[in-house]
Amino acid sequence: MAHGYWKGDKVVEIAPLRRRALFPALGRVESYWEGLRDGRLMPMRSEVDPRGIADMLEYAFILERIAPGLARLRLAGMHLNDLMAMEVRGMPLTAMLLPDARREMQRVLEAVLDTPAATRLTLAGDTGFGRAPLEAQMILLPLRDDHGRASRILGALQSRGEIGRGPRRFAIRDVETKPLTGAVRATHPAADTPRPMPQAAKQPAPGHLRLVHDATDA
Repeated sequence: MAHGYWKGDKVVEIAPLRRRALFPALGRVESYWEGLRDGRLMPMRSEVDPRGIADMLEYAFILERIAPGLARLRLAGMHLNDLMAMEVRGMPLTAMLLPDARREMQRVLEAVLDTPAATRLTLAGDTGFGRAPLEAQMILLPLRDDHGRASRILGALQSRGEIGRGPRRFAIRDVETKPLTGAVRATHPAADTPRPMPQAAKQPAPGHLRLVHDATDA
């Protein structure tokens, strides 16, 4: 039975709201990205400062598109390493998916960058010996590179449950896609000069969080 509540003349289902509440890192990263976006179609990769999401850094990542439907992890929080039981930097994002889900993920990645769109995925971990049920959500948010091209993605992946024996790979259970609208500024880098970080965001990241860094990322 579906459960919900009235909001104006509409019924709002409770289940999606409950699922979102279980994965707070995604909402935190999306709010940070919206702040950088500031009415534009999407922000620049150069504007992203890890200190702005220090409290959720372990779940965050940045992707670089290297071919149609293929994006590799340039930066990744420790939670992704824990899920895969290995260093994930440099790996394609599809490596974290079960084989049957990889083609769908390729379509999602293209939609995020080409539509463009903000996308949230509901995931389910593979099960078996040493692998209890594991639910997760992922959010993918497009970014422009220094040449003005939509070729980067800011994302977050948070799981709920015992990770158990890794690597843990995921099936895609649901995809929510929100096409973006906004004022499109000139794509020359000078038109998207990074804005100063809010004072609170300038605090150093907590010691128990670490961002796996690729110094060659633009």
